[in-house]
Amino acid sequence: MSFPIRPIAESEWTAYVNVMNEGFGWTAPPGMIERFKAETEFDRTLAVFDGEVMVGTTGVFSLRMTVPGGRQLPVGGVTSVSVLPSHRRRGVLSQMMRRQLADIRERGEAVAALYASESGIYGRFGYGRAASELSFRIAKRAASFVADAPADPSLRIRVAPPAEVRAELEALFAAVVTDRPGRYERHAAFWDGNLADDESDQRGMGALRCVLAEDGGGVRGYALFRVKSAWDDNGVPEGELRLHELEAADPAAYALLWRHLLDRDLVTTLRAGSRPVDDPLQALLADPRQLRASWGDELWVRLVEVDRALTARAYAAPVDLVIEVDDDVCPWNAGRWRLTADPSGAECKQVEDEPDLTVPVAALGSAYLGEGQLGPLLGAGLLREHTPGAVRGLATAMSWSPRPWAGRVF
Repeated sequence: MSFPIRPIAESEWTAYVNVMNEGFGWTAPPGMIERFKAETEFDRTLAVFDGEVMVGTTGVFSLRMTVPGGRQLPVGGVTSVSVLPSHRRRGVLSQMMRRQLADIRERGEAVAALYASESGIYGRFGYGRAASELSFRIAKRAASFVADAPADPSLRIRVAPPAEVRAELEALFAAVVTDRPGRYERHAAFWDGNLADDESDQRGMGALRCVLAEDGGGVRGYALFRVKSAWDDNGVPEGELRLHELEAADPAAYALLWRHLLDRDLVTTLRAGSRPVDDPLQALLADPRQLRASWGDELWVRLVEVDRALTARAYAAPVDLVIEVDDDVCPWNAGRWRLTADPSGAECKQVEDEPDLTVPVAALGSAYLGEGQLGPLLGAGLLREHTPGAVRGLATAMSWSPRPWAGRVF
């Protein structure tokens, strides 16, 4: 079925939120709803209607996201995807996704990215899992560092209310955002959400706290966190520190911030929700087995225009291959593309030559930020290699260090 679809007016905000609440099965607190409204670009929303009833929603944030090589690329950050339970399996989601990708292309954005509420949904629309994350649980008693952990005697820790040092946090983040693929610039409304401290944001974990690592030249890192105080029946402290965010401009500041968090009085356990899979903390701990980690998928990426996307990023090694792309959602991508690239630059042109490999567009999305999913996809039989070694060559060229990670759900 085909339903009417269009951006919403601000007067339709309540209906838009109600569809999301129903689709996600939650009830967003009023303060969170107001912050999300301030973040929303109404001209980039889409809603599907069945008569007068809104039955589906989605939206896009206009992001500038770091890609391999440090360039910040305009990216469509897909968000707010929901369908009323009464209208599942009726083509609502497919209609929204196809319209949205066409709109993103019209805006001139060659790449779309999202966080998936369910990992089985977006592959059929050409998105590939492009970044992963780890969650940590560390017992304080077992958190010693290696003997040669970096240290700088000029560094010191400063405790400050987050709202009072917001300008310093923003400046430090802006200085490090291009260091890792997947990171994206934060505008003022995003920072409002990041530093929000209503009761619904605390979730029983206490007020948002901040420490900064600084020297005479200024701030070199910061950590945002919450502490839940607790004692056992014998009066022994067993508090929990929940890390919200940690950013640092250099290894010494990074190590000092972690050391401070792991040494907080009355805390026995530290938990960190979303951290990059190559987080240096794994190398700093003297006993890395004490970093009890669980894995999860993070960013999903979709190449909206294959040629522009592939030429916008840097490559770790030379590659010269003809890639046959399968894409039935964005048919302008389907066909054969010669990618010629090395660390100095890249060119991608449509050709009629015989292909070296045939890939679904989602496979290119999964490798785009440098995580390296092409090898496993070949092993699973989801790619076709016509020239021996073509997948290995492309995977090597598209790989990147550090590994991709966005660090904040949008």
